[in-house]
Amino acid sequence: MISSRHEASVFLRASALVLATGALILTSCSTPQTRISEHPDLYQSLSPRDQALVSQGQIRAGMSPTAVWLTWGSPDRKIVRNLGASRTETWVYIYYATYPYYPCYGPWDPYFGAPLYYPFYYSDIPPSIPYPGKVVTFAKGRVMAFQYLASH
Repeated sequence: MISSRHEASVFLRASALVLATGALILTSCSTPQTRISEHPDLYQSLSPRDQALVSQGQIRAGMSPTAVWLTWGSPDRKIVRNLGASRTETWVYIYYATYPYYPCYGPWDPYFGAPLYYPFYYSDIPPSIPYPGKVVTFAKGRVMAFQYLASH
C-alpha cells in the first residue's frame, strides 16, 4: 500500500513540473505589447514614429537596435562582420516549418514479403526544418537593411 506521504510527494513533483512548463510556455510567447509593457522606459525613449511602428510590429531603416528588440524580440543568432573600418551586426530570427512526412520503407525482404524497416527512412515525428524568417542588419547603431518572409 502506498503511503499518503508518498502520494503527496508525487503530487507536489507533478505540480511543480506543470507550473514550470506553463511558465516556460508563457515566457516564450513574447509580443511587442508584452515587451512594451515590461519596458515602458525603452518605449518612451523612441520617437513617436518609431513608437507607432513598434506597436504595429513593424520596423524601418534607421531604427535603433532597442526599437527592433521591442518589435521583434531577441534574435536567435547574431552575426558580426568587420570589413576594414566598418562594422555590421546582423540579427537572425529562426522559424521552423513542419512538412507532411510519409513513411518510407527500405527494400522488400525476400523471405517475408514485407518491406525491411530502416529507422532512417521512417519516423513518427515529422521533420522540423529551420529557416531564417527575419533578418535585420545594423551599421553605426541603426537598421541598414532588413528582410522577412511575408505571408501569402
